[in-house]
Formats: sequence, structure tokens, C-alpha cells
Amino acid sequence: MAVSKTHPKEAVLAALAAGQTVFGENRVQEADEKFPLPGAKLHLIGGLQTNKAAHAVRIADSIDSLDRVKLADAIEHAAQAEGRLPELLVQVNIGDEAQKSGVPLTEADAFIRAMRARFGEAVKGLMCIPPAEGDPLPYFKRMAAMADAHGLAVRSMGMSADFEVAISAGATHVRVGTAIFGHRNVQI
Repeated sequence: MAVSKTHPKEAVLAALAAGQTVFGENRVQEADEKFPLPGAKLHLIGGLQTNKAAHAVRIADSIDSLDRVKLADAIEHAAQAEGRLPELLVQVNIGDEAQKSGVPLTEADAFIRAMRARFGEAVKGLMCIPPAEGDPLPYFKRMAAMADAHGLAVRSMGMSADFEVAISAGATHVRVGTAIFGHRNVQI
């Protein structure tokens, strides 16, 4: 997945012309300025505020950051109103880091079961971001085992700096931005 956050639409169009079809954006408003594009699939990969759920359901092919019941409520309500439900990934806070989004590890299994019961086949898999410091491999292995235990095929883990390790641990989706688009343009 080419993470195009903070990069202009022209960069996305160039990547699409080069054959890239799956893109990731953090913010719904920024994604709305670039997508939809014919032939492109949009994954919303950043933490999603409940007040942005309707917009997300309207524009995204996948919401990769489902991590709380209140957000599930907002997505379900929006999906009923829009008549469409994007694919969903449960974001797990695999390192139990206070500053990161994602369902806490102690609640992950129950939350995944509840979301699968609620949304059925729309829940395709899990997403995680390991701690920035240290070896990500144990975290990626834990995530793959959790996905296996729940019968989920998609494992979105790994970014530009660690995607090879993530692939070796069973990632099906990696989020690569810097290696494709260069360093991000910082927005103030």
C-alpha cells in the first residue's frame, strides 16, 4: 500500500500511472481531496474520529483502524445510511503503548469476536504498528498468530523501515510511504 499522506494528488496520479493501485491516507479530509480515482483503492489507515465515520464510509474501500465500540456504532450507522460498508481491519495496539491508537491487547480477542459478529465478512483482518524502538519481529509474529486464531486473512503490518521483517512474519499488506514518495511534507 502506497501511503500518500501529505503528498499532493499529482504524486498519487504518478504512482497510479506507474501501476500502483492501493493507497493509504491518514486523514479523511486529505483523502477526499485526492480520491476517488479510477483504478485506485483507498485505505484509511489513521485513527478515525467518530464524527468522520460517515465521510470515511462514503469514500474508503477499507477502514483499517477500527478500534472501539463507539467507532463501530458510527461506521454501522453510516453504512446503513450510505448503503455500503467498506472492508474493515481491527487495529490492535500490539505494543500496548499509551500514545498509540488500537484496541489494547487484553481486550483484542473479545473485540475482534464482537466486530466479526457485528460486521461479518467485512472484517478482513488486523492492523498494527509496533513500538518504534527495538525489534518489531516479536510484535509482528504476535499479530500474525492473533489473525490466525481468528481466521482472518489480512495482516496489515510493516512500514518503509521494517516491511521486510513484517513480510517474513506473514504480513499481507505493508504500508510504504517514504520509500515510494520520499519524505513527507510536514503540515503545520
